[in-house]
Amino acid sequence: MTDLLPTARSGPAPLIKGAPAEDTARRAGPAVVRGTRRRLGPGRTVPFGRLIGPVLLVALWWAASASGHLDPRILSGPGSVLSTAADLVATGRLQDNVLISLQRAGLGLLFGATAGVVLAVTAGLSRSGEYLLDGPLQIKRAIPSLAMLPLLILWLGIGEQMKVTVIALGVAVNMYINTYASLTSIDSRYVELAEGLDLGRAQFLRKVVVPGSLPGFFVGLRLGVTSSWLGLIVVEQINSTSGIGYMMFQAQQYAQSDVIIVGLVAYGIFGFASDAGVRVIERKVLSWRRTLAG
Repeated sequence: MTDLLPTARSGPAPLIKGAPAEDTARRAGPAVVRGTRRRLGPGRTVPFGRLIGPVLLVALWWAASASGHLDPRILSGPGSVLSTAADLVATGRLQDNVLISLQRAGLGLLFGATAGVVLAVTAGLSRSGEYLLDGPLQIKRAIPSLAMLPLLILWLGIGEQMKVTVIALGVAVNMYINTYASLTSIDSRYVELAEGLDLGRAQFLRKVVVPGSLPGFFVGLRLGVTSSWLGLIVVEQINSTSGIGYMMFQAQQYAQSDVIIVGLVAYGIFGFASDAGVRVIERKVLSWRRTLAG
């Protein structure tokens, strides 16, 4: 990047009295001839632009189904899925299962995010906390939460407590890793400045730690939201009697692919909407940052 500085500082070549216009333009370089600067960023954001991909995917699915290229025995078409969803809503079956799934995912996200942030702050602001916590959590990071299912079932049974615990474990690890990395990457000069200004512990946390860790916190939260839905899909198919996963498992027994697709679409909608909600909050809280995301 340093080799760009002399060119940027020099600016356009000066006009020489009596020199031909073409010669002056040639000396000035291509930027002056065109009169515009080359754009290197991703460009301007488009409102609701993230919906373009899902809409195109649904349109492709619909076209493949309508043209007969998609066997309904393998994958039901959008029309059949919408009809099935309407029937499930009319009987109240879909709403009941969705509410139970949302409760499980919400509790797992709440407990996991809280635990992950507390552990990250403890390890990031204290050497003794780092030595005690970071090693075990890095080991847990290498062990998928789903691999602990047999042990958790042995300890907690097959009830709601086990399901929420599996979801919370996945969320907590994501929150810890990203928040801890953001905390430990705060420039030490800010810490020295806070010490030079004789800031108290509370002021240091509010003015240095919180702003410095928020970017990593939101990355961890987005990954945690996704992790909560991934964990939910698995635990709801293990001796469950309710939830979207249970509804899909029952549909598998009777080869009802349209019901399975309804469940997958529900998971996808909730995952996309929750991630979009976190993005909106992140954009408002971190409005002081200027990034390529816009």
